[in-house]
Amino acid sequence: MAGVSHSTVSRALNDSPLVNEKTRERIKALAADTGYIPNAVARSLKARHSGTVGLVLTSLTDPFFAEVMHGVDTVAGGADLSMFVTASHNDPEREMAVIETFHQRRVEGIIVAASRLSDRYAERLRQIRVPIVLINQHAEQAQTAFHTIAFNERAGARLATEHLIELGHRRIGYLGLGNRQRSNDLRLRGYRDALQEAGLSTMAEWELVVSESEIDGRGDIDVGKSALPQLSEAGVTAMLCYNDRVAVGGLQACHRAAVAIPDELSVVGFDDLELAQWVSPPLTTVRQPKEEMGRLAMEMLLDLLAERTVADRLLSPVLIRRASTAPVRRKEPL
Repeated sequence: MAGVSHSTVSRALNDSPLVNEKTRERIKALAADTGYIPNAVARSLKARHSGTVGLVLTSLTDPFFAEVMHGVDTVAGGADLSMFVTASHNDPEREMAVIETFHQRRVEGIIVAASRLSDRYAERLRQIRVPIVLINQHAEQAQTAFHTIAFNERAGARLATEHLIELGHRRIGYLGLGNRQRSNDLRLRGYRDALQEAGLSTMAEWELVVSESEIDGRGDIDVGKSALPQLSEAGVTAMLCYNDRVAVGGLQACHRAAVAIPDELSVVGFDDLELAQWVSPPLTTVRQPKEEMGRLAMEMLLDLLAERTVADRLLSPVLIRRASTAPVRRKEPL
């Protein structure tokens, strides 16, 4: 249509100075009139750059990962990179398959949030020729070959438990999730660390970790609803929950059972999701810097692509005090 070679059209659409201005404008006008769109795949094959990154999340509906994604997108957009995003649904085999698909799509790099990939995937991962950054590795036998942005979960649980001890609680329970084994173990250890340092003992019935088979696809809020009564019946006056959604389910169970929060039971969550400040009463929780984690992961990926030296990051917790915790209201044995 333009009466010139393919290479001249390509140069004109890319504003090459090798094509005079009049010809460039004529070719661009023809492209606009005909609705021509350059083939991004063909361009990436020639340039060896796709201008895309892959992001693997555990869930597309979890508000935690929405904030992580926003952080990644902010930095990626500033670097003129687009994202492919998909979910692994806590399935390591699906997670591995998604990473391989992203690689086949010639992404520049891959970020995985809450990875479940253990060392048994090491051979398949060695075939991936682009940088991979992990946010909060969750596999029990975790991959160590990749750079990570992590949150100090053990310190976070310890901080939350110390807060309850400072309020005078001595019968403190822990409500965890067995389908996040590594993460749950770290939080359970932090809870035990605080009790041990304070010279307090714990009882087996005060620690409840809901098994993966018992969870069976249920949401965290539903797990909290059904599991909290067991701890309440064990006589605890305060409780640390694995995350905010479990804690919110626990608050709902307390309302249903006419258990006053925090007069009869203090409850602490973990993550500081937006919903934590809107439930009744507003939830005391451990804040994870979710958006910052996404930003740092993408910045690390850009550094790796530029062959700059990078260092893994471990972020510190902050306790957000709200109305779901209060000094113990009845006398307890020390």
